Amino acid sequence: MVDSLLFNLEQAKKTEILDNLGLVGSSAAAGANSQPTPYALLTLHRPANVDNRETFSRILKGLLEVASKIPVIFPMHPRTRKQVNLFGLDDAFVFHSALPVDSSLYRDEKGLIPKIHCFEPLGYLEFLNLMAYAKAVLTDSGGIQEETTVLNIPCITLRDSTERPITLTEGTNVLVHDDPQKIVAEMDKVLAGQSRRGKCPDIWDGHTAERIVAVLSEKLFS
Repeated sequence: MVDSLLFNLEQAKKTEILDNLGLVGSSAAAGANSQPTPYALLTLHRPANVDNRETFSRILKGLLEVASKIPVIFPMHPRTRKQVNLFGLDDAFVFHSALPVDSSLYRDEKGLIPKIHCFEPLGYLEFLNLMAYAKAVLTDSGGIQEETTVLNIPCITLRDSTERPITLTEGTNVLVHDDPQKIVAEMDKVLAGQSRRGKCPDIWDGHTAERIVAVLSEKLFS
């Protein structure tokens, strides 16, 4: 996974997804030193989080408070969309059915629209680009916990445990489960520049495949 990320990162940054989402000044065409409008990226699909209405609602309570402070971008998984409809939670979201969108859609006359902005699922390169420029990623995905550590992006994991413990001890990951107060508190740390300072584990260097080939060659041909 790390090898794939590092191999594809520069290509991912050439995609136009940030411009298409109205995140101004984020594309390569805007200049190498340009930065996107700050945003948080969300993924949420695990049955433990979205198949129980109470759990889903607790998570949304925290996410909506986050959305009052920074736009929350959510390429929504189809099964999550199904559960949103089933539980009648549509009011928490703004659904954007087509791209591109204008940056003005994230605001109204009062300021930020305090809802989660939903888009269709994205391809790998587009999502990687979004992740690389995010202020933080809120997720219940296992793989994204690794990818954010490699990218040095704060990761707020909506679970009570992880199969990637090294992302907690060395990386940028924190666990908040479905606790609205913890979700908001960790995002507040990010916005204040006080998020967890992690580092990439030593051998997460993009050369795993080469080491595997070297070991196999030694075992098979020596």
